[in-house]
Formats: sequence, C-alpha cells, structure tokens
Amino acid sequence: NTNVLFIKNPCISVLIRGLNKWTMAIRPKTLPAAISPVLVGTTFAYYHGYFDWIVAIATLIASLFIQIGSNFANDVYDFLKGTDNENRLGPKRATQSALITPAEMKKGMMMVFGLALLIGVYLAWIGGWIIVAIGTISIISAFAYTGGPYPLGYHGWGDVFVFIFFGLIAVPGTFYLQTGFINEEVVLLGIALGVLSTAILVVNNLRDADTDIETGKKTLAVRFGKSFSKFQYSTLMVVAFLIPIYLAETMQIFSLYLPIFLIPVAGKLILQIYFEEGKVLNEVLAKTARLLFLYSIVLSMGFVL
Repeated sequence: NTNVLFIKNPCISVLIRGLNKWTMAIRPKTLPAAISPVLVGTTFAYYHGYFDWIVAIATLIASLFIQIGSNFANDVYDFLKGTDNENRLGPKRATQSALITPAEMKKGMMMVFGLALLIGVYLAWIGGWIIVAIGTISIISAFAYTGGPYPLGYHGWGDVFVFIFFGLIAVPGTFYLQTGFINEEVVLLGIALGVLSTAILVVNNLRDADTDIETGKKTLAVRFGKSFSKFQYSTLMVVAFLIPIYLAETMQIFSLYLPIFLIPVAGKLILQIYFEEGKVLNEVLAKTARLLFLYSIVLSMGFVL
C-alpha cells in the first residue's frame, strides 16, 4: 500500500512534523489581520484608477512576513517571560509545547523579518522614504510588541499598536504605494480595519486577563477590568460598521452598504463577549478574525462593483 509506505517513510514523517510545528507557530488564523488591510487599500486604489499587481503582491507578502515574524516573537518571548505556561487558556504555542526551541524560534523570526526587509527594498524604491520609515518602524514594533526591554503588549500598548499598524498605517500605506497620495477616505478605511483588528486582541486579552494578572502582563483588560474590555469590544464593532455607512453616503457609492449584512454576525459576537468566558473565548477570537476577513472582502467588493 503506497499510502502506508508514504506515512512510514521516516524522511516524510520528519518533514510533516516540521511543517506542523512551524504552521502552529505561524498561526494561520491571525493572518487575515495582515491580508485584510492590503486588500482594502488595493481595491480602493483600483476604484481611483490605480492598480499595479506586482506592487500589490509584494505589499501582501511583506505584510504577511511582518505578521508571521511578530507571531514568532510573541511565541518565544511570551514563553521566556513565563506568560505562556501550563495555565494558558489559549491554543498551544510551539515554544511552550517544546516543539520548537527558543533559539530555533528566534532564528525563524530573524529570517522572516529579513525576508520582509528584502521585499521592503523594492517597495521603498516604489514609494520612497515614507515606505522606508513605515517598514522599519513596523518591523521594530513587531519585535518590541513582546520582546526588548519595554515590551509594548506587557504595558497596555498592544491595542494602540494593533490599531495603528493594522489600520492607520497598513491601509493608507497600501493605497499610497499604488497611487502616490493619501486622502481622507482612505484614513477612515484604515480606522475601520484598525478597530476590527484591535477587537481580535481585545478578545485575546479578555480571555487571558486572570493569568496575565499572575504573570504581570498589564493589558487594558488587566488595568481597567473585564467590563471595560467588553465595552471596548462593542464600541470597536459599532465604529467599524458606521464608517462604510458614512462613506456610502458621502461618496455616493451605495455598494459600500454591503458590510451591513455582517451586522448580525457582529451582534452575536458582542453577546458572546458579555456572556462567555474562559476557553470558549477562543471560538469568539477565531470568529472575530473571520469577521475581519469577510468585512474586508465585502468592503472591497463595494469598490470594484
């Protein structure tokens, strides 16, 4: 039986185990946060009559590499700081599970950030010094989120970091690479994507609030309490759906009303935030990431229809 031989082949087995552990470290469910702003920024540029598919692909790959590098940094430094331990409520982490050593994870992190920099050279050639600054700050901040002498995520700055880099920078930055300019509307789109990306982090911090108190990780959920995080999540959702309605009215693009069909999904997630806790919030986190991706798709459709 060729299937049995394939499975029993030691080289194939080692390869599969290697792919599985690095896939765990990559955290595929978090990647919509990197894909969505590039999708929206690119389609909005297309609406304005600008589209370069090479630039679009390069921007997407660079964004994914920065996200993956940030995930690797989070994986290893949360483990080294003792935040990822046996009491963790979230999904297993590769370093915590001893599938990847801290040294291996750090090498993987540096390699991925290095690849992002290589692509960044091309994007900088297209977009100039502004893209150089954005790319450099993005990579440094992705590392500093959990690493370095002042980890942002451990001092309550995680929400601000996510909002800025996955919203205010990612969407207008993508748009700028295609068009060479920024306008008010693309900033609003950046806010819309930023608040939804932040909502993902809010669920994560709400779930981990009790264990974060023990390990000294001062997220907003720890600083201000769980009730604050639940209100914060609800507010972020409301803002995300008000923006396309406003743009639909002011720009007279009525296809931008499409995201309102996702409001029932958002409403159900808000209810779960208020009435669920513990590991059940892992499901809410995954669904919030899925909502972000669906939102970016229907919003993008509004610009190309």
